[in-house]
Amino acid sequence: MLSSRLLKRIVLVSSVFIVVACASKTVAVAPLQEEVVLEKKADTALILGIQRTAEYLPFLKGKRVGVVANHTAIIGKKHLVDTLLAMGVSVKYVFAPEHGFRGDADAGAEVKDGIDSKTGLPLFSLYGKNKKPSKVWMDSLDILVFDIQDVGARFYTYISTLHYVMQACAEYNKPLIILDRPNPNGNYVDGPVLQKKYKSFVGMHPIPVVHGMTIGEYAQMVNGEKWLHDSLDLKCPLTVIKMENYNHNMIYNLPAHPSPNLTNMRAIYLYPSLCFFEGTIVSVGRGTEFPFETYGHPTYSDKGFSFTPVPIKGKSMDPLLKGEQCFGKDLRAMNVDSLRTKGLDLSYLIDAYKNTKSDNFFVFSKFFDNLAGSDRLRKQIIEGKSEVEIRASWQEELNAFKEVRKKYLMYP
Repeated sequence: MLSSRLLKRIVLVSSVFIVVACASKTVAVAPLQEEVVLEKKADTALILGIQRTAEYLPFLKGKRVGVVANHTAIIGKKHLVDTLLAMGVSVKYVFAPEHGFRGDADAGAEVKDGIDSKTGLPLFSLYGKNKKPSKVWMDSLDILVFDIQDVGARFYTYISTLHYVMQACAEYNKPLIILDRPNPNGNYVDGPVLQKKYKSFVGMHPIPVVHGMTIGEYAQMVNGEKWLHDSLDLKCPLTVIKMENYNHNMIYNLPAHPSPNLTNMRAIYLYPSLCFFEGTIVSVGRGTEFPFETYGHPTYSDKGFSFTPVPIKGKSMDPLLKGEQCFGKDLRAMNVDSLRTKGLDLSYLIDAYKNTKSDNFFVFSKFFDNLAGSDRLRKQIIEGKSEVEIRASWQEELNAFKEVRKKYLMYP
């Protein structure tokens, strides 16, 4: 039984807990260590990398620090940059990925350099022409800290930004600290493995669509498999601040939208399956209030459900099929837990291809192939292959990846 003193302390801090579910249990994210110190942490409390300040502050004291982060680098409502500044850490620059530091830029939109309005810190974009921190920036820093919430899909570009940050740290011998976070799609590994010929910013490494790793585990794989350069043996001076009480089967409800068009857990679970549509004529609901929870096109045969994409500031100002009535499937009624356990689903893509009247379904074929990791999936869809047949075609390479992945897992 808990002592009355301990019970009172737990009650006092319960309002700042972020509650997530793990199987049938409730898992709480404990508050930052410097704000509240419990006499004893609950055995089930999920502690994020950002919370383990005692583990990473010694690396930062007296150093010129660069922070690679966006709006997801938080615990509760407090941002990592604000926390570091309050602790006397000398943060010199902030580097932002796709969607910007505040996470409100459209997908693919230019993210400009500037000054962070809240802190006055110089803000540099790592999305666009400068994907990698330059020599000038790196010479002004002693160490970098990376904290961005990933969603576990190869084509989600935050891990591509991670690649270039690691590459810069390797080239200029600067340490990189990664504050690890859960992967909401970390409970499975699936999809075709990228072929080197199709390397792009939406797929940097030979991994499947769903890699099943935290961003810290993934960074260790990039280092260990020597993926930082095609010809040079580069290795990033890397330290991963692990989470406590995390496992890959844990259900983790993200406390902040990871990007403007992934606004809930249903969309996050559907994203690995629906993102393929970005290389086709089919809309995934950008320009609606339910992006990545639907798909459709004006010529789709079933007219039972429709939506019309329109510009939405902070989400999508120029959505595909803007102003056109699209017919398709509404996925908002699908059970979230079932979507999570089902994982990657090709039935949506196959259904849309069969029921959309167009000779140019794969209008952005090069981009589609980059998303898929090769031209094989596109050709299989055109040939009328079933999902079972398509899945069988990637199993050998997927199994090989799983064996490599085992070497870098830090959590059960």
